[in-house]
Amino acid sequence: MKKTFYLFLLTLIVISCKKEVNYATFSGKIINKNSDSLVISDPNKNFNQSIKINEDGTFSDNLIIENGLYTISDGTEYSLIYLEKGDELNVNLDAKNFLNTINFTGNHANENNFLATSVINEEELLSDINLMDLPKSNFDIKIKNYVDNFNENLSKKPLTPDFIASQELEIEDLKNYYTEQYIEKHYLTLKLGKGINSPKFVDYENYAGGSTSLDDLKGKYVYIDLWATWCPPCKAEIPYLEKVEKEFHGKNIAFVSISLDVLKARETWRKMVADKELTGIQLYAKGSKDFTDAYKVKSIPRFILIDTEGKIINADAPRPSKPELTELLNTLNI
Repeated sequence: MKKTFYLFLLTLIVISCKKEVNYATFSGKIINKNSDSLVISDPNKNFNQSIKINEDGTFSDNLIIENGLYTISDGTEYSLIYLEKGDELNVNLDAKNFLNTINFTGNHANENNFLATSVINEEELLSDINLMDLPKSNFDIKIKNYVDNFNENLSKKPLTPDFIASQELEIEDLKNYYTEQYIEKHYLTLKLGKGINSPKFVDYENYAGGSTSLDDLKGKYVYIDLWATWCPPCKAEIPYLEKVEKEFHGKNIAFVSISLDVLKARETWRKMVADKELTGIQLYAKGSKDFTDAYKVKSIPRFILIDTEGKIINADAPRPSKPELTELLNTLNI
C-alpha cells in the first residue's frame, strides 16, 4: 500500500513539474546569404522576431509562438512557414536561388515544403504581366489551372487536417481575390475610362461654408484627393499636394480634398483643416459612399483627375508625391 502511495505521489510530482512547451525551435543553414539575419513575422499575431545568421550561414533560435502561418524573409526574398508549439523545424537554402532551393526537415516539413512550392507557383502566375488583360475565358482557364495545381499538390503528401482546411480556404480566397481584381480592372476600363462622364458627388459640406457638388466645378479641371484624418498615408501626401497647388496657382484647375471621415469625426476633420491650414477646396462627404462606390475605391488615399466637361481623365491618377502628376497636368495646357 505504501509503495503504491509513493508511486502515486511521484506521478503527481512529475505532472506538476512538467511545463507546457510554448515555443518552436527554428534552425538551419543558408549559403550565399543576403543579410546577417532572418525575420519571422506575422502582423496579425503582433509577432516579429529577428534571428541572427552566423558567419558560416547557420542559425538557431526558439520562437514563442501561436500555432499558424508566418512570413520568413532575409530582407531580399521571402517565403511562408507553418509552426506549432513544440516543433523543431530545420531549413536549408541558397539565398541566391531562395525559393527553388528551400528545403524543410523536421516537424511539419511537408506543410512547409508545400508552402514554399505554393509561393513559387503564385509568383509564376503573377509573372504574366498580361494576366489581367486576357479575355475572360482565357483568364478563367489560367486561374482554374492554378487552383487545380494547388489542390493536386495539397493531396500529394500527408498533411495535418487543420493545415489542409486552412489551405483550402486560402486557395478559395486567392481565386476570389484575383477574379475580383480582374473584374475591377475591366470595370475601370469600361465604366471609368478616359473620356467617360465622371460619377458625381452632390452637396458635400464645404469647410469654407455651404455645400459643393462636382457640377459646380464645371469649366475647370478637377484634381480630387480622397482622404481621411485617420489615414497616415493620406496625411503624408498633404505637403506634396500643397506644393502642386502652389505650382498651378491661378491656373484653370480646382484641387478638391474630400474627407471620408465618418459622421462622428466631422469635428476632427474641421479641426485638422484649421490646424494644418489646409488649402484648396476642403469638402466633407458626410458619410455618403455613392461617389467612392462608383469609383470602386477600396483604399485611400485615392486621386482622380477630371476635365472641364466633367469627363474622366484618370480614375486612379498619380499621387502628388509622384513627378508623373506634374508631368500629366503640364500636358493639359491648363
